[in-house]
Amino acid sequence: MKSALFHRELCKEMGLREISYQRQVEVPVVYKGVVLNSHFRMDLIVRDKVIVELKSVDHVEEIHMAQCLTYLKLSSKKLCLLLNFNVISLREGIKRIVWNL
Repeated sequence: MKSALFHRELCKEMGLREISYQRQVEVPVVYKGVVLNSHFRMDLIVRDKVIVELKSVDHVEEIHMAQCLTYLKLSSKKLCLLLNFNVISLREGIKRIVWNL
């Protein structure tokens, strides 16, 4: 899977630059005060502030954006970067999603 390769290499680069991050962070799902058995797994959290979700898809779909919004809501973070590596220039593949509490 391409995104796994990009995930590994991005983590390697952040390590070289001494940028703190966490990989595959589980966030519990809470419904009406009850923690459900389901958990979501965020690709990366960088400097304990920014969620980074990695994709390698032809087109970023609404479901990918919704996934990021869900992560933001459940984690109480404010910013998610959705990175799609299946583009000619990475600049074209960056989506910034902000959650205003």
